[in-house]
Amino acid sequence: MSLCAGVVGMGLGGLITAFVGSKTERMTSIFLSFAGGVMVSIVFLELVPESIELSNIGVGIVGLLIGALLVLLLNYLMDRLSNAQNGSKLHESFAEFFHSSEMITKKSSMLRSGIIMLFAIGLHNVPEGLAMGAAGHYDARLGITLAIIIGLHNIPEGMAVSAPLIVGGLSKFKSVAITFLAGATTVIGAIVGFLIGSISDIAVAMSFSIAGGAMLYVVIGEILPQSIVMSKDRVPTIFALVGIIVGMLFIEIVG
Repeated sequence: MSLCAGVVGMGLGGLITAFVGSKTERMTSIFLSFAGGVMVSIVFLELVPESIELSNIGVGIVGLLIGALLVLLLNYLMDRLSNAQNGSKLHESFAEFFHSSEMITKKSSMLRSGIIMLFAIGLHNVPEGLAMGAAGHYDARLGITLAIIIGLHNIPEGMAVSAPLIVGGLSKFKSVAITFLAGATTVIGAIVGFLIGSISDIAVAMSFSIAGGAMLYVVIGEILPQSIVMSKDRVPTIFALVGIIVGMLFIEIVG
């Protein structure tokens, strides 16, 4: 499940950009906002309630904070690796958001640029895999639900990652290959989540809340603000709300 959600989801996004074109920034921002809304619904209707039910609200809160801090650390590492100068400021394009300009034009080696991009984006997929692994061990239905929703989220993310690479001069084949590889780290997170989930209910609860915190920070702190800035209007906010509703309906149907 994690392989399909990570590799196939990200890879499809890369393929769409390669064949449809890389000038899809507005549409990508809308897709990302919609998928982000779906992820918010899964956090508050599945991950957090399950975490509290298996433990208590204290574990849920601590896990959410740890997940958010984890993403903050990953973002710091990405900025350092890419030598980004604007830090936590909002960006005007996806190329700036994923630091592709620093990676492609300021590095002498294209291979090194690809590795940096793979590392930076791949790290963001680990918490998602963690949620799937723990959920799959605890409840197969919940694991499948998470895999489908995360896979949906990874398609526009793959589009956003591959577009600046192609614009920056990397071949379509290499860009798509890097996008596929970036999704592979989801499997690593799933293995860790599965192993943690086999320890105890408290461990499962903590895994759920940590993954939920990471997802919430990415959606609320990165995806939605960046999408609004790049689309120059509030249409992404509307699609985020639509995504939340669609996520609620999906969870109700699957459940």
